[in-house]
Parts: sequence; C-alpha cells; structure tokens
Amino acid sequence: MELLFVACASLLAGFVDAIVGGGGLVLVPALFAAFASAHPATLLGVNKSASLWGTAVATVQYARRVHMPWRTLLPAGLVALASSFAGAWLVTVVSPEFLRKVLPFVLLAVLAYTLIKKELGREHAPRLRGWHEAAVASAIGLVLGFYDGFFGPGAGSLLVFLFVRLLGYDFLHASASAKLLNSCSNLAALSLFAFKGHIWWHYALALALANVIGSLLGARLALKHGSGFVRVVFVLVVSALILRTAYDAFWR
Repeated sequence: MELLFVACASLLAGFVDAIVGGGGLVLVPALFAAFASAHPATLLGVNKSASLWGTAVATVQYARRVHMPWRTLLPAGLVALASSFAGAWLVTVVSPEFLRKVLPFVLLAVLAYTLIKKELGREHAPRLRGWHEAAVASAIGLVLGFYDGFFGPGAGSLLVFLFVRLLGYDFLHASASAKLLNSCSNLAALSLFAFKGHIWWHYALALALANVIGSLLGARLALKHGSGFVRVVFVLVVSALILRTAYDAFWR
C-alpha cells in the first residue's frame, strides 16, 4: 500500500518537476508520511533516485524541441554537479535547519517580483553571449547546485527564476536549461547518498519509473502550451512552496 501511495506521488512530482521544478514539494512529504520511522537521509536519497531519472528524461524531451545553449549549459552543469556533491557531504555533518526559516521569504520575494514584472519571461531575449553567459550560468549552478545538495526544496524553481531574471530566457527555455543543471545536482547528491548506504533500491526503481512517466507528460504539456503556461505553473508551484516551507519552518 505504501509503495502505491509513494509511486503516485512520484508520478505527480515528475509531472510538476518537468514543467517548472518543485517536484520535491510532492514526493518528499509523501515519503516522510509513508515511512515516518525511516532515517531522513534514506528518504531524501530515495527522492533523489527518483527525481534524477525524471529530470534527465525531461532534459532529453526539451532538447529535441527547444534550442539548448550547450556551450553555456555543459560547464554550468559540471559546476552544479561538483557543488551539489559538496553540499550533500556537508549536510552529513552540519544541519541545514537555519535555511528552513529563510527559504519562505526568499520564495516570497521571487513570487512578488514575478507578479510585479508581468512581462518577465514571456519573450526569449538572452542578454549575454559566449563566455559571459557561461560564467553567469556557472555561478547559478555553483550556488543552487550546492543548495540542492545541502537542503534542496525549491531548487528547480529557483533555477528557472534565475535563468529568466539574469540571462533573459523565457520561462520555457529557462525550464529546459534548469533541467540539465538539476539533473547534474541530483546525480551528485544521489551518488553520495548511495555511497553512504541511504538508498532503498527496491523502492527507488519503482519510483523512478513513475517519475519518468510523469516527467514525459509534464514536458510534453509545457512544450505544447509554451512559455505563458510555464509561467502560470511557476507562480502556482512557488506559491505552494511558500506555504509548505513556511509551515515546516514555523508551525510544524
């Protein structure tokens, strides 16, 4: 029964994650609800083992239909991988508790800025070229890769926002680009969790399959309806993330 419950949650998480990030908002609470006595690192490792495959498949789906600036994204992805590994290692020795109280306010600022700037992310108009773009993308990968490995909630959505705000991408191209960096950060964190023995492989495989199915559906929907649709989902997901992270930080 628990497997069916978390598999459905993984499918929905893959669907949301493929469009705009934030799949952890669905799957992580479901895992903690279903396996309340399990070690948190094990449940986070299971989440990463599912979301890695979903984000990787979404990356491939986007790459077939959306222009991907590989010279910008590949170095940024490598930086995200390395910094995520460092963050995942640090969380084994230092608690990320202080981030719980900060994150809702960061997300609230992101939401407010997106709503105020009504044209934000509607047009794809990259501001930078060449190594300048690669350097800024790598800086984004450095910061959010580390954050994803160390703590994680909302990392995909924050990646989308920064690609829109700093690089001038529309929401569709930003989501596509964010998927590659998110795949790299997930791979690094998963590697460390697996090395530490924090993976339930018999659950991970089933959840990965469900996540991939959801990811395929989400990516196709985003590609079909374009940037305006992704922006609407972004606003909804970030709003949900604010409520969830505020509850975890101040009332739980």
